Amino acid sequence: MVEAAQTGDLVARAWAAAATVCDPEIPTLTIEDLGVLRDVRLAGDGVEVTITPTYSGCPAMNVITLDVETALTRAGIAPVQVRLSLSPAWTTDWLTDAGRARLLEAGIAPPVASTGRRGLFAAPDVVACPQCASADTEQVSEFGSTACKALYRCRTCAEPFDYFKCL
Repeated sequence: MVEAAQTGDLVARAWAAAATVCDPEIPTLTIEDLGVLRDVRLAGDGVEVTITPTYSGCPAMNVITLDVETALTRAGIAPVQVRLSLSPAWTTDWLTDAGRARLLEAGIAPPVASTGRRGLFAAPDVVACPQCASADTEQVSEFGSTACKALYRCRTCAEPFDYFKCL
């Protein structure tokens, strides 16, 4: 029984360490907030961490992989293997409530719709401004500061802002 408790503790410590890793493109969010951190388990004589990219061409995954390895090593957990899993595909439904709140605090409008055909192929009906909460906004560009965001402008306060697209 002691061994099972130690195993559970190691997995919990590994998860906690990996959960501190921030997304390099949106540093106010951790990979746990994003739902990118999918699993932590024992593998051989070390730990295997599974992460899922927000999309298959996400340029941040190499940095995230290195940051996860570094975080676990600093926590005294080694060896570490980080595995990328493309299935099931990541969706914005995996964002935590805390992640959505952190996006808003950072001035980025969180996704307003669930995944699905409409979420993938249509702009949302209303994207509220993260600065003044006005619903009188317009899309300026399909792409914002990163490929996963669109650029919007608020007609009320005239501020531009990113909208984290529903994927």
